[in-house]
Amino acid sequence: MDKYILAIDAGTTSSRAIIFDRQGQSIGVSQHEFTQYFPNESWVEHDAIEIWETQLLAIKEVLEKNSISASQIDSMGITNQRETTILWNRKTGIPVHKAIVWQDRRTANMCKVLEKEGKANLFYQKTGLLLDAYFSGTKIKWILDNDPELRKQADNGELAFGTVDSWLIWKLTEGDIHVTDVTNASRTLLFNIHTLEWDQELLEALDIPKAILPKVVSCSEKVGNTSQSYFNFSIPICGIAGDQQSALFGQMCIETGDVKNTYGTGCFCIMNTGTKPVQSKNKMLTTIGYQINGKVNYALEGSVFIAGAAVQWLRDQLQIISSAPEIESLAETVENNGGVTFIPAMAGLGAPYWDPLATASIIGITRGTQKGHIARATLEAIAMRTKEIVTAMQKDADITFKSLKVDGGGSTNNLLMQIQSNLLYAKVIRPKTTETTALGAAYFAGLASGYWSSIDSIKNIWKVDREFNPEKNQENQKIIDNWERRIKQVLNYNKDE
Repeated sequence: MDKYILAIDAGTTSSRAIIFDRQGQSIGVSQHEFTQYFPNESWVEHDAIEIWETQLLAIKEVLEKNSISASQIDSMGITNQRETTILWNRKTGIPVHKAIVWQDRRTANMCKVLEKEGKANLFYQKTGLLLDAYFSGTKIKWILDNDPELRKQADNGELAFGTVDSWLIWKLTEGDIHVTDVTNASRTLLFNIHTLEWDQELLEALDIPKAILPKVVSCSEKVGNTSQSYFNFSIPICGIAGDQQSALFGQMCIETGDVKNTYGTGCFCIMNTGTKPVQSKNKMLTTIGYQINGKVNYALEGSVFIAGAAVQWLRDQLQIISSAPEIESLAETVENNGGVTFIPAMAGLGAPYWDPLATASIIGITRGTQKGHIARATLEAIAMRTKEIVTAMQKDADITFKSLKVDGGGSTNNLLMQIQSNLLYAKVIRPKTTETTALGAAYFAGLASGYWSSIDSIKNIWKVDREFNPEKNQENQKIIDNWERRIKQVLNYNKDE
């Protein structure tokens, strides 16, 4: 009987279930979207029950569609949207508040207050994170601060907190198991990445009782089995990791200096820095890459807020393309950008600038500017923002950059990948399986269960789709020089206002 690995990919907009074979090939996918709630400006919420129901449906559907029984599933791996915060009642299993999503900014002022109190360095030293509304800690505090009854229940240990991985495991085991892994824990502002424990000083700073927190496990170990009632079989749960860390492992970025970049709505770039955490001098996040057999690999992470979203803007607002893939052929209608630079700061600028007030600019427009020039400048902007982050990481880690592994929707754009290679002056590698987030969760699970005997055996099945090698030409330097000069104009413009 053939055996498979089931990966749960609990994303920000949908619940997915993917089945992988021994070659790491996807043989079936099921996906269900769930509702996005925006109750106030800058607030984003999900219904945790709906996440669970769509996820359960996706699992049952992918098994049924591919005529695979639950007894053929060797083990399950889970990867998830990180930072999203769920609190539920331990007795009833019912959430006490809507899930507050990682994109939610309601605690921005809380973070500013903590910063004024001089707490920023404490959090940075222990967690590697900046004090930002992005992370889970202030979201938990907000829920408890706004309901005295919930605060009382939390203090009495009646509530449980979890990121989406914890919530799904709780539901899959019918409340038997309350765990998270080190990568998700490292995004809460509550977990000390050096001691690998929940940190009492951080908990006190945010007034969060330790009793609500899950047990922290590694990314690759058996944590329990699903309840028999769901699939008529108990499937071992053997892998857990936050989505970007899972993609890092799915890309087999296992050596110090290995870097992957995911091209989605934004870009998420992570570098494996080996067994010691690297403190960034360039406003990168220090985080845990993964933990296997007690050994932790740390990582540096940098985020670009706008990448694919800039292409969507060209499609929806400017309407110069009718579908996102069209940008490639439009950009190829011109030889170069015609002197145009696009700084896509529609949501401020993330690493290494962290300027929330920055606004976007298209600079260098003349009477001769065509739609193709704007399209090309957009692709160059995505590549330049990635270059800035990779360059900052190299400086921080003092590591010579070798190549960039890529995934996500934007990685299918061959012109963008070539521009990326040219501007980085390094090789860009795109794998055959671009489902790298789910694949990482599958690898973690299969390593723990013995489905794959070692990391080396996984390395042997990881296959390259295409490599892009840098082309040296004068145009590359012109793009870089214009960008470096013009992004300063954007940053200074804000200061002057």
